[in-house]
Amino acid sequence: MSTSTAAKAEKKQVTRVGVVESDARSKTRKVVINFLAKHPKYGKFLRKRTILHVHDEENISKNGDIVEITECRPISKTKRWRLVRVVEKRSQ
Repeated sequence: MSTSTAAKAEKKQVTRVGVVESDARSKTRKVVINFLAKHPKYGKFLRKRTILHVHDEENISKNGDIVEITECRPISKTKRWRLVRVVEKRSQ
């Protein structure tokens, strides 16, 4: 096994934690990841967010839940992430 093949096999799984913003579609969740980014010139911290479409096979997450997601192969035009687990239930 060459070193380039070994490097491909050891690819890290990217996981993130976010909040479910929408559960209107079947097997799909819209997850928001909030973060702070420092302005390059002025140094002020700005609130930013990333919205990701996540595949939820069993429809176990609901609005407001904190979930852990991981990157995966493309499932549809917009879905590139899948649900790993529900970290905390916060739905009404």
